[in-house]
Amino acid sequence: MNVIVDTCVWSLALRRRKSSNEDATVMRLRELINESRAQLLGPIRQEILSGIASIQHFNTLKNYLSAFPDWVISSADHESAAMFCNQCRSKGIQGSNTDFLICAIASRHKMSIFTTDKDFTHYAKIIPLNLYPLA
Repeated sequence: MNVIVDTCVWSLALRRRKSSNEDATVMRLRELINESRAQLLGPIRQEILSGIASIQHFNTLKNYLSAFPDWVISSADHESAAMFCNQCRSKGIQGSNTDFLICAIASRHKMSIFTTDKDFTHYAKIIPLNLYPLA
């Protein structure tokens, strides 16, 4: 099964300095990449590349990420994302538009989401979501 890798996991893997508690997450990402199961969405690519001051670092990272093609995002995905947002909001759970778009695409394609963002555990209580285990 393919796995959508969230921005926070990519950021852990791409950091220059790594702490020991990040090692397991990064190793899981490497496994997913080696198995060709790691998936990158356009909005996640944009988040990863945003805020990089050095054009050289930006281009290096952009070239590295080019190995991961974007999933096509449809109008139905945006509509499902809005529905998921509304469902969660009605239960007092807030989230970003990007988070709910990730949830909608994962749901439609029956993919898991690999993230360290605790917000997704709250979403999963309300909407159909499979989270890829961290450990």
